Amino acid sequence: MAETVHVGIIGAGRIGRVHAENLAFRIPEAQVVAIADLRREAAEECAKLFGIPRVADDPAAVLDDPDIEAVLICSPTDTHAELIEKAAAAGKHIFCEKPIALDLAAIDRALEAVEKAGVKLQVGFNRRFDPNFRAVHDMIADGKIGTPHILRITSRDPEPPPIEYIKKSGGIFLDMTIHDFDMARYLIGSEVNEIYVTGGVMVDPAIGKAGDIDTAVITLKFESGAIGTIDNSRKSAYGYDQRVEVFGSGGAVAISNNTPHTAILSDSEGIHGPKPLYFFMQRYTESFVNELREFVEAVRGDMPVPVTGIDGRIPVVMGLAAWRSYREDRPVKLSEIG
Repeated sequence: MAETVHVGIIGAGRIGRVHAENLAFRIPEAQVVAIADLRREAAEECAKLFGIPRVADDPAAVLDDPDIEAVLICSPTDTHAELIEKAAAAGKHIFCEKPIALDLAAIDRALEAVEKAGVKLQVGFNRRFDPNFRAVHDMIADGKIGTPHILRITSRDPEPPPIEYIKKSGGIFLDMTIHDFDMARYLIGSEVNEIYVTGGVMVDPAIGKAGDIDTAVITLKFESGAIGTIDNSRKSAYGYDQRVEVFGSGGAVAISNNTPHTAILSDSEGIHGPKPLYFFMQRYTESFVNELREFVEAVRGDMPVPVTGIDGRIPVVMGLAAWRSYREDRPVKLSEIG
């Protein structure tokens, strides 16, 4: 087993900085040796903060570096698939943020390049590595609730993303619900074969003008026979709302929101507790560390990654099916998408 994995990062935006910090200070088995961003000043700032020795404004500088064994692709979505292909051709193991692409043909080309090169590809569905969600998964897998019958996922953001982001993101089902699609598969342990969506614009008319919706309820039918619902909103007045319940033949398991503390005040005006942690950066801090730690260990020990390229492809299929269902107002089978 290699002692230290030399890592290069492509993209020094918000998530690139998070990963750079975690690798620098929390995962001693890895060393970030280079970071690239088209905005060189962003890469330079990140390098200064986290002790990264080499900086570039061209991803090729990372991909062509013979000292680098693994790359993290944290650049905009429309660059992911091409960078995966180039990284695979360069013989680098790859961690890529979701989604791989918004187009299935591009995803398939990227996955084919990974398979041909024999490198590892892990997709950044970080919620699988959250201790709460993992505990639910493990209890279900251990048979603690019997056969799963009903899944309920609530996922609501505290504020909508910028309109310019929405215009490029693929919309709510491919930038937000995609995490919930992955979580549904992860928890139930069965593939979804049909999706039905109802939704609308209830938060901000500008979101509708951008071609998106901001509120949705999605019904899932699983191959196992289980059924599920996901409810999404782009704006929750009380903060980041992340809850799950799975009901089965032998019981149920549920998790609620993480809060800054668990103190409850009771007085003459009522019962008062803290709001949920405000956003994903706070709520999922530990999961971002855990997903990279497992990726690094997979590279060090030449083991399978926990979230594969196929795991990255299927939620995109689900997102495309959700859009078709919304637009055509009917249930859509995933087999119709591909």
